[in-house]
Amino acid sequence: MDAPAGSTPILKGSCFCGTITFGIFAPPILSAYCHCTNCQRLTACPFVHTLHFKERDFAWTWPREEPATSVLDYYENPLKPYKRRFRCKKCGVAIASYNANTGQYSVWGAGLERGPDGEILNWEVAKPTAHQFYGTRMLDVNDDLGKWEGYEGRSSMMK
Repeated sequence: MDAPAGSTPILKGSCFCGTITFGIFAPPILSAYCHCTNCQRLTACPFVHTLHFKERDFAWTWPREEPATSVLDYYENPLKPYKRRFRCKKCGVAIASYNANTGQYSVWGAGLERGPDGEILNWEVAKPTAHQFYGTRMLDVNDDLGKWEGYEGRSSMMK
């Protein structure tokens, strides 16, 4: 998907080497720390900061001298074939995923653009509001965010 003409992204991000870049043009539908077993296994981390956006609000933004297939690869989860996880062919970093059932893209907070101090730019837009799938956590997180069995507001809050 290309960037909307004349629009300025409110969030930007990239893979580690900067070959693949993206822009986000509206606030996230969801921004949470995900503790689900799929995220754990796909990232080899105990949890990940995930942000979900409508398809129309996400765009690949790198200069397109070469076809996308020369720099962008993907993995389709055989358990969820409607989900496609994109990664950079150069550095191997997972950059975004697309869910065909919901028409949404997801990106991970660690890939968002940072300022010279290392802080994520426009953090107020990106910051997580909850922990989701907390029942399968690998470690306890002591913060003030709600802990949910599944998605925030669509599942039971954990005690």
